[in-house]
Order: sequence, then structure tokens, then C-alpha cells
Amino acid sequence: MADVARLAGVSHQTVSRVLNDHPNVRAETRIRVMDAIDRLGYRRNLVARALVTRHSRTLGVVSFDTTLYGPASTVYGIEQAARAAGYFVSIVSLKSIDRAGVRDALDYLAEQAVDGIVVVAPQRSAARALADLPAGIPVVAVEGGEAGDVSTVSVDQVEGARLVTEHLLGLGHGTVWHVSGPSDWLEAEGRIQGWRAALSDAGREAPEVLSGDWSPRSGYEAGRRLAGMEGVTAVFVANDQMALGVLRAFAEEGVRVPGRISVAGFDDIPESEFFSPPLTTVRQDFAAVGRRSIEVLLRRIETREQWVREAFVVPPELVIRASTSPA
Repeated sequence: MADVARLAGVSHQTVSRVLNDHPNVRAETRIRVMDAIDRLGYRRNLVARALVTRHSRTLGVVSFDTTLYGPASTVYGIEQAARAAGYFVSIVSLKSIDRAGVRDALDYLAEQAVDGIVVVAPQRSAARALADLPAGIPVVAVEGGEAGDVSTVSVDQVEGARLVTEHLLGLGHGTVWHVSGPSDWLEAEGRIQGWRAALSDAGREAPEVLSGDWSPRSGYEAGRRLAGMEGVTAVFVANDQMALGVLRAFAEEGVRVPGRISVAGFDDIPESEFFSPPLTTVRQDFAAVGRRSIEVLLRRIETREQWVREAFVVPPELVIRASTSPA
């Protein structure tokens, strides 16, 4: 910085103001300083800056199984929101979701002097692990359920499932079958709750739940079972990948969609509108989840306010396409 100041003919403090985008710098001075920075190839020493300011301008993210569309999209939304706020992101992706694995990830990020941490905790075991946190580091959980004293940000899974189930009932279907996600996932649990609530409110009995593991293969297996059952006219599948498997099984068994059975999914993955037929589904706003997570975390970091648990919910959106029709 001293070299930049000398070349630009300004003070060290002026260089600092330019680097921090301070408004009280004349335009011509800012141009002269930036030109000196370019000519010298100056780069900030973030470690030194963190020692002075006690802020690393880096946020940690702990995630699980980022090969799945939901967690991967959530992490992307968080990273984009963090960068827009002027923060770098350090990501730890875990296969093990036990308390020891989560604690190791949090300790690793704490050693990097991150200013705060977002934990993507869609599984119940991951949410339980949030009870054991490093002292003094602000943490926000995405999903997370009742994650101790940690604030959470999540899409309203119950409302999303209710919307799609009510849509199918509104088309005149007597009831709606459900292919669920894994039992340890909070999202799967919420979608079952919303599905059951919509059926109960309509005075309908909830059929047997067919369990899947989020994969197209598990949806395919469930679809083969459903194709052989009498009276099935509508199926709500807990994610679009499993819905793809259901559609494949129905096609092989000669079951017309939506002629004989209407099918709806959840997530609105980019491929959903290109399924055959295009899939009715529930859209999750992962960008909004990322923005709200970073907003909550930065408020904790910047104000050091009393940490009171808050739960922020992002509304889902029903997207109606050609895979559902009147009974």
C-alpha cells in the first residue's frame, strides 16, 4: 500500500479509502490510485487485513451430499449471495453426517478464522449435530428443523406439498398417492405432513406411503408397483428425479400420463419442463434461501446482537404443466 501511495502521490490512508470504496474520495484521485494498483500488480494481504480488522471477509459453508439438486442449488445460492455481499466462501462437503463429522467441519472452518458459518442441514442427524457448536462463531442453518439455538432458513415444504396435493384433488381425483424421500430427511418429512394435511382437510384417507431415496431408480421401482394397483389416478412424488423414474415405469407398463394417472413432483429441476410429459411440480427459490441465509448471518456478524433463534420461511410455488389433468 505504501508503494501504491507513493506512485499515486497520495497518502496511505487515501489508498485504504479507495480499497474500501469509501465515498469521500474524489473521482480523479480514485482513478489515479486504481491506475497505480494496476501498474504495480498490487494484491491485498487478506491475512494481514484480518489481523487488523478481526474480520476475514470469509464465510464457511458446511454441506451434505452436494450431488443432489436441492443441496447443490442451496450451496450455489449461498455462495452467490455471499459474493454479492463482498465475502469469500470456504466450503466443506461431508459424506458423514454424524456429530463428529459436523464438529470436525466446524472446527476446521473456525481455524480458518471465518466470520460466520452456514450449515446446510436437511437431515435430522445433521440438525441434531448443531447442538454442539464452536463458541463465539455466528451460525445459521438451512433447513435444520429445531436446531437448538441456531436460526434457520428453509423453504416451506409442508405448504409446497399441500399446494400440489390440493391441485390434484381439485382436478377431481379421489385421493393422491405419495412416493416419499428418505425418512431421515426433514424435507421428506415436511412433504409427507403437507400431503396428509391436504387429504385430511378434504376428508380423504391417506394411502400407503411408498418410500424412495431421491433417486430415479427408487421412483422407477415405486412406479412399477403403482402401475399394478387398481384405482390409482394421481401420484405426488417427493422430488423430480424420482418422478422421472415413475414416468419411465408407467411408460413401460403402458400407463398413460396424465390419461390414466396424473403425476406431480417437487423441486422444479431444469429438466422438468422437458420430461415426457412436462412435469407439474413445486418450485423452490434457492436463490432466496441463499440471500436470506447470508442476510441473517451478516446481521449476526456485524451487530453482534443477542443471538435469539429465528425461523425464516421462503414460500414455494406450484408450477402446473402437462403431467396432471382432470380425473
